[in-house]
Amino acid sequence: MSSFVGIEEKLPLIKSIPLSFQHLFAMFGATILVPLLLGVDPAIALLMNGIGTLLYTWVTKGKIPAYLGSSFAFIAPASLIISQYGGFAHAQSGFIFFGLFFVIVSFIIRFAGIKWIGIVMPPPVMGAVVAVIGLELAPVAANMSGLIVTPNAPMNTSVVIVAMFTLLVGILGSIVFRGFMKIIPILTAVVAGYVFALMHGMVDFAVIANAPWFKLPAFSAPVFDVNAIVIIAPACLVVLAEHIGHLIVTGNVTDRDLVKDPGLHLSLLGDGLSNMLSGMAGSPPNTTYGENIGVMAITRVYSVWVIRGAAVIAILLSGIGKVAAAIQSIPTPVMGGISLLLYGVIAASGIRMLVDKRVDFSKSANMVLAAVTFVIGVSGAAISIGTVELKGMALAAVVGVSLSIIFYTLHRLGLMNDGYDVSAD
Repeated sequence: MSSFVGIEEKLPLIKSIPLSFQHLFAMFGATILVPLLLGVDPAIALLMNGIGTLLYTWVTKGKIPAYLGSSFAFIAPASLIISQYGGFAHAQSGFIFFGLFFVIVSFIIRFAGIKWIGIVMPPPVMGAVVAVIGLELAPVAANMSGLIVTPNAPMNTSVVIVAMFTLLVGILGSIVFRGFMKIIPILTAVVAGYVFALMHGMVDFAVIANAPWFKLPAFSAPVFDVNAIVIIAPACLVVLAEHIGHLIVTGNVTDRDLVKDPGLHLSLLGDGLSNMLSGMAGSPPNTTYGENIGVMAITRVYSVWVIRGAAVIAILLSGIGKVAAAIQSIPTPVMGGISLLLYGVIAASGIRMLVDKRVDFSKSANMVLAAVTFVIGVSGAAISIGTVELKGMALAAVVGVSLSIIFYTLHRLGLMNDGYDVSAD
């Protein structure tokens, strides 16, 4: 087998299926958590995420291997709408607006071009924001692994052991395995971690036993509500920054300029149409998933057909209760252990971007842009704008973009003493 599998490359089914399941495991926990927090049937999220991913890969001409999973950015505003403005059906109108917003932006970019991206997100900011995507998720993985200890949550040795065992299998699989095993280290680690957790009494088979064999997802119609749209609107900007960041890091991982080909406009169009469908069906909004980017970075399997396979499996699982329950029964420490590796790979991809772009840190402007973006992203700083809280990657992106525009203006006016790395100059 070659050292990597290209985006358009097809593999035999016997190899594609486990690779697709690997992507399914990577996104499954977070994807079903969002609907559970919002009181929605997780099966509808699986169904619409699968359909949305297939639509996205079709719109992007099969050139972007990205999986669309449930977005966390809308939990706070959606929860407010559910509790005070009529329920989830009202929130759905906000989700449809979000999809329409992406569609509109995609047409703007289609005609205005992408040169502005190099101005608002030059390499020092791009690399820092991509690194923050992984770094801000690191505490989540650490907490799932039992590595964050507080007076109310003392260390559970069994949890830590299971998480570290899963992580170790993933690490060794990435560097020791040969042949086909080399490209499924995440799946191997999850399966090994599951068996190890079973030995420690962490697997609850009651969830599987009580689940029905077949069950259709619960669809719900949206209720048009201007208030819901206004509450959801600010979060759209957060997810826009996230989408651009994920597309850049996916391009970095696959060694292609996906922003240009097939284009950011098609990526946003596919995501927007997917979210409009999800809003109409009763599913939480979708977004590209960093976990799946991490899987590709580790395995070097970039095939969009593998991503499509994961989407098809998700659609099938949405109607097969026991299989979905079996995946849902994967213990948290197992997912925490493998997430430590996945999120770390995303962070390292940001550092790699700074190296590949040959960012000159002897220039003070480059140093300041990267330094401030990094610190804001990992400091825990947060700013509330109405019902939307900007923090982590989203806040880092806003600050980095603001500084970039200021620096570019000063640069064009000839007021900077040593210049900086701006790809749109």
